[in-house]
Amino acid sequence: MTDYLYAFLIGGGICALVQILLEKTKLMPGRIMVLLVVTGAVISFLGWYEPFLEIAGAGGSVPLLGFGHVLMKGVKEAVDEKGFIGLFTGGFKAGAVGSSAALIFGYLASLIFRPRMRK
Repeated sequence: MTDYLYAFLIGGGICALVQILLEKTKLMPGRIMVLLVVTGAVISFLGWYEPFLEIAGAGGSVPLLGFGHVLMKGVKEAVDEKGFIGLFTGGFKAGAVGSSAALIFGYLASLIFRPRMRK
């Protein structure tokens, strides 16, 4: 039960911080999204993301911080495997499944639910 509570509190806390950034600064949503991905990548690079995930569970892996972690993890593995060229291929390979799933499910949802254009 505490796993669910930690996931809710930590994930909600991240979302609350993002909402505060949106309302109290002049940062655009796209820049905040990039900030979250880069923060996740930096935390992963420093080796702090795995311990964070042990505490936060899904609350730490679902937000965009988790996507930055996935990209950095893919880059680390590709660099170990392929050397310098892994810097360029690792992130694409690691992020491809999630991005593809989002596109496919988004398309399927558009087939099931008829979107209406607003005037």
